[in-house]
Amino acid sequence: MFDELDTVVLKKDIKEYGLKKGDIGTVVHMYEKKAFEIEFVSASGKTMALVTFTQKDIRPMTGTEILHARDFASI
Repeated sequence: MFDELDTVVLKKDIKEYGLKKGDIGTVVHMYEKKAFEIEFVSASGKTMALVTFTQKDIRPMTGTEILHARDFASI
């Protein structure tokens, strides 16, 4: 289960928001622990996407993963 401010990883591409599988976001709000508002930010701290997901679309980030950077293509 997830809590607010947890770091999560996207499990699939979301083309309408320019998001890709593996993008890292933060849980900023929970809806009765059934849906989660996830914020994706750029390196400068600008919000690039704010999207609601269910638990099947995200997973927790593990301590053994290495981070990766990519340019965010505007849609």
